[in-house]
Amino acid sequence: MANPVYPPYPPTLTQAEQEYLLTNLKDWSITHGLAVRPTSSYIAEDLDPARALATTAPVTLFPSLFPRSCFNQARAVSQAYSELYSAIAADEEWLGEIVKELLEIDDFIENLWKVHLAVKKEGYAQSLQLGLFRSDYMVHVSDSDSDSRLSVKQVEFNTIASSFGGLSTQVASLHRYLHSVGAYPEVTSSLINDASLQSSGSVPQLASGLAKAHQAYVESDKPNRPVCVLFLVQDVERNVFDQRHLEYALNTDHGVRTFRLPFSRVLEDMSLDQDRKLLYTPPSFSGKQWEVSVVYFRAGYAPTEYTSQRDWDARLHLERSAAIKCPGILTHLAGSKKVQQVLATPQSPHLARFLPDKTAADKLLATFAPIYPLDESEAGLEARKLATDPQTAQKYVLKPQREGGGNNIYRSEIPGFLQSLPKTKWPAYILMEMIEPPTQGNAIFRNGEVQSGEVICELGVYGACMWRDKVENEVVKGREVLENFEAGYLLRTKGAGSSEGGVAAGFGSVDSCCLLDL
Repeated sequence: MANPVYPPYPPTLTQAEQEYLLTNLKDWSITHGLAVRPTSSYIAEDLDPARALATTAPVTLFPSLFPRSCFNQARAVSQAYSELYSAIAADEEWLGEIVKELLEIDDFIENLWKVHLAVKKEGYAQSLQLGLFRSDYMVHVSDSDSDSRLSVKQVEFNTIASSFGGLSTQVASLHRYLHSVGAYPEVTSSLINDASLQSSGSVPQLASGLAKAHQAYVESDKPNRPVCVLFLVQDVERNVFDQRHLEYALNTDHGVRTFRLPFSRVLEDMSLDQDRKLLYTPPSFSGKQWEVSVVYFRAGYAPTEYTSQRDWDARLHLERSAAIKCPGILTHLAGSKKVQQVLATPQSPHLARFLPDKTAADKLLATFAPIYPLDESEAGLEARKLATDPQTAQKYVLKPQREGGGNNIYRSEIPGFLQSLPKTKWPAYILMEMIEPPTQGNAIFRNGEVQSGEVICELGVYGACMWRDKVENEVVKGREVLENFEAGYLLRTKGAGSSEGGVAAGFGSVDSCCLLDL
């Protein structure tokens, strides 16, 4: 890029200024739960056998600059994206045709589909569905000399375990606090000010989505037992405080009881009654049972969590139940990269099927980056040429059908990776044109150290959507949308030389937006 997009930023701090900023950052973060459990590389496990310690989450010292027009563009399509993916999840026949292309080459997708078929055969016990989604974007700068307009391009759409909604509210408040106590030098006042610092309402809004689903369950099923929302979590969870913020908001703001259950304990602690109501018996409550209104999946999204048939039995146990799932298994499958590719392949006809409103569809289309299959279709064969040529592969990223960070193959690594893989497995991946976001300066505080340099940012916009499936002859054919609203934002920032951006996976940091007009 010939000219930098952002002004010089941030200013160089004196030692005294940095110490003042860091002291306030560390203390505020721990006081307000902007924290994670430490990694074993930072605090050895034998020094914290009870996992009682916490450390500041990886966080930027300064709020990162972000174009106001791009921020508004991403927010403007939030409800349309929720509309789109809820429609996909409620079109079983269409989704099934997409999934079937992966069944013989992706064991994880195959097993998820088997769970769905087992539930379908028995009959659906719950028609209400909840999605807490996050659509991730990067700023794109047009290559055209005549059009330098900035826009956002979508990286991916997350339908399960969309994390960091809890911490995103906190980090925005942190940066606003640091500004209020003079931790940012006066020379930044034209950029960092009350008008440019952007708060995130992700905690109250995501909690509201869960509360609305809980209330819908109570009004529909009229349970005669105490009722709870269940957070399904991983056995070892470093990102516990992010989740706790949502739990505490549900309890404090909505009076909803919550419990946390490790995925490995599902079959031990949960049962179904004759109506397939999901009952939870906490080991600490001497036989007392709660009826589960909503199962909120913060686990169960990765193949590594399914190590035996027992894990798949646990997933089926939950899916068979009358509890509202967030997400249900069809919504989980709708988030696969294959669906994103089918929608975003140039000249794809599928978007109009789910978004007949051309104005709304065009706004979504403007956020699509080109994505191609690696199958034997005409587009797939052309993509194979691009991916196996070391020169053209530099412009692409190879993505499997997986959630979470650390799964993608980038640029020069693509040809060698594909050569190591049987061609029959290639269709399990999609080829996406790299988004080349503009860089800027910042500093990240991670594991007690400050790392300064060039960074790039990824904006995630949350959406909450609740709908009721319409089932005809045991086939999901459409839905009625009951709730659909934007639910705050997340900014993740990483070093410009890092390909991956997952904070929990150890690649990025949480951040907030300092908006500016460009």
